[in-house]
Amino acid sequence: MPPAANEPARASGLTRFRRRLLGGMLLTPVPLLLIAIILIVLPLPPLTRWLLLGAALLASAALLRWHLRRVTRPLSTLASLLEALREGDYTLRGVAGGALGAVIYDVNALAQRLQAERVRFEEASHLLGKTLAALDSAVFVFDGGARLSLVNPAGQHLLQGKSPDLFGRSDAELGVQDLFAQVSGSVVTRSFPGRSGRFEIRHAVLRQQGRGGRLLVINDLDRVLRDEERQAWQRLLRVLGHEVNNSLAPIRSIAGTLSTLSARTPLSDDWAGDLRDGLALIERRAAALTRFLAGYSQLARLPPPQRRALDLAVLLRTLARMESTTVTVEAAATLPVQADADQLEQALINLLRNATEAAPGNRAGVRARAWREDARAVVEITDNGPGPPPSANLFVPFFTTKPGGSGIGLALARQIAEAHGGGVALSARGDARGAVARLWISLDDAAPDPD
Repeated sequence: MPPAANEPARASGLTRFRRRLLGGMLLTPVPLLLIAIILIVLPLPPLTRWLLLGAALLASAALLRWHLRRVTRPLSTLASLLEALREGDYTLRGVAGGALGAVIYDVNALAQRLQAERVRFEEASHLLGKTLAALDSAVFVFDGGARLSLVNPAGQHLLQGKSPDLFGRSDAELGVQDLFAQVSGSVVTRSFPGRSGRFEIRHAVLRQQGRGGRLLVINDLDRVLRDEERQAWQRLLRVLGHEVNNSLAPIRSIAGTLSTLSARTPLSDDWAGDLRDGLALIERRAAALTRFLAGYSQLARLPPPQRRALDLAVLLRTLARMESTTVTVEAAATLPVQADADQLEQALINLLRNATEAAPGNRAGVRARAWREDARAVVEITDNGPGPPPSANLFVPFFTTKPGGSGIGLALARQIAEAHGGGVALSARGDARGAVARLWISLDDAAPDPD
């Protein structure tokens, strides 16, 4: 029942309680009054008078006891409910009847609400505990006296201690007091009992039970960087190993064959031709390996872009005319941008070449579009080829599905676009067979360089 709807019932119950209290008080002396009237009116023997007086006293005492029980029973129930609430027991309920039934009903409703709030609080606390336990960042909460009141497992590992041993210790005792003097979000080089390296420090002011507190979060940057670096090296070594093995395996095989051929006595009549063919194959594979390493050098040594005024629409039309396959260009008359012309040209050449090589039978099926979208310039190149391969390594350097491909085209294009505040995406067409390559650069990334 809502509080507004329960207000008349509560007022009516209190009125009944007051009437019951007043009625009991007036009813208690009635036996004594009746006996007093009888004793005054009738001339009775002394013994009878005393007997009647005793009977009147007993009757009044019984009425008084009955009246007290009627009054104190709902009050006792109400006191028990309030005591249970004070002790944190929200499961106790009273029978909402009698003169104070509406009040007891309100207390029951309060207990039910507090019980629901406790359940939600315990669930939220459990979720918070699970969340903190799953974090790789070290989290510390200090109370108003700079004493540790909460720490997650990552924080325990960082300080090499268990929570019972750490709780109640000050930030100075834990050796983190000076971290609060750092600007939140700054990176420091620090040694902790559990780890040394570079850490990002974040802190904030909290309120705990009406008192001040502080939150400290320590992120281990070195571990994140090491994990990313290890994964990058694993991908790179996997592709490098594949490419180098593809070149060295035939070289090793042909070298063994030529060694066997030269050891024959006498030499066969066609030994000179076999020798020339073997050396030619070794030369081709060595040249391919050289081109592969040159591509790696190009990708690893890409300089920062030197931005100049550039018309992206004109550049796209010029590059499209250079391809052997007819490329349809849809763009505005002009699309001015600030970009490194050489780098952007290389990125677009790589995307256009991938599209034209994917077009079946070298037929006209490649379309290039360029437009301005908010604060960026977008170039979209579509083809009618087989579509991108189902792989998550399309932008991994040296990964390729084309025979003789270097595997740096997409990676180089994305690196160039990201240096211009943009990116590259490759996906399958939604309207037909083929692929869609999209490159975008920021128009607000940097001002033009002065001449």
